[in-house]
Amino acid sequence: MKIATIVGARPQFIKAAVVSRAIQISNKKKKKIQEILVHTGQHYDYLMDKVFFEELDLPQPHYHLGVGSGSHGKQTGIMLERIEAVLQKEKPGAVLVYGDTNSTLAGALAAAKLNIPVAHVEAGLRSYNRRMPEEINRLLTDHLSTFLFCPTTQAVQNLLKEGIRDGKGKIVKNVGDVMYDSILYYSKIVEKKSTILRDLGLFKLKTQNSKLKTHNYYLATLHRAENTDDPKRLKSILKALNEIGKEAPVILPLHPRTKKVMKIYNLSPDNHRVKLIEPVSYLNMLTLEKYARAILTDSGGVQKEAYWFGVPCITLRDETEWVETVKSGWNVLVGAETKRIIQGVHEAMREILPRKAPNAFGNGKASGKIVDFLIKIR
Repeated sequence: MKIATIVGARPQFIKAAVVSRAIQISNKKKKKIQEILVHTGQHYDYLMDKVFFEELDLPQPHYHLGVGSGSHGKQTGIMLERIEAVLQKEKPGAVLVYGDTNSTLAGALAAAKLNIPVAHVEAGLRSYNRRMPEEINRLLTDHLSTFLFCPTTQAVQNLLKEGIRDGKGKIVKNVGDVMYDSILYYSKIVEKKSTILRDLGLFKLKTQNSKLKTHNYYLATLHRAENTDDPKRLKSILKALNEIGKEAPVILPLHPRTKKVMKIYNLSPDNHRVKLIEPVSYLNMLTLEKYARAILTDSGGVQKEAYWFGVPCITLRDETEWVETVKSGWNVLVGAETKRIIQGVHEAMREILPRKAPNAFGNGKASGKIVDFLIKIR
């Protein structure tokens, strides 16, 4: 059985690494899956791309399409053309796509037009905000897919509302979240390999049982177009980070898109309160998340990682596809208004810290379940 895996952005590298490892483990028993890894090149610099392949021990791609950046239509169109050529050459039995990027949609479209079954990991997510490019990508990919691997019960329910159910040519399964698999695996080795806290001078004294004691900084991530491409929203968020930085420094790994827009509009936070750093590797990011006082983010993956680490999360969006983290009371949606962001931080710190997050994302064995289903494809 030959499967083509389409990836292009750093969250997809993380998810694909987990499933690829599960494929390798399964193949040791009896080789049943040949995986062809296709990298669209959506993320293409070292800090957003190559370091993830190296750190996650993800096999080097068989094809690197070198698409690079561009408008949504242009980028997706180029990907579609180049992915189609690969699929025509390789003739896989299925195409595996992840998440909600332009690479996801292009892979699903190319496969569907060639009558190749599409398997979508993280199917069923909905923010119900169609102004978000990611929401359009999710919707279309799910309706094109034959195999829909959902991370939560809510995701299955979202598909049912749209008439997508298990049966009649569709296989819909709640397998759990592959990123939970990933965090369970890599959190065991992160302490040995990550030096980010030392590099940034964020260490505090260790406790008597030798566990690290930090919580002396906030962590922020900011990359979604709804925030970065709106100078009013971006300015408001940066102002809030400045205010929060009076309590403890804010560490902000700067996404290339955010960096570009900040330069265009001449926006810059107080560098004594907000420390801008280059994008960090996966292991370094996990470390920063694990020991932060709280996390402010517009990233879907970071919302979940904060939830799993038990760190208060303040989401810089008006809605989220990860409603489980909000329903549990662990994640606070604050949008981009300065005053609301600051209130949200204090609210999260006050209400969340005494409690533990419930588990809504499976048992950490999602990747194995996905591989078991893929093996059955004929």
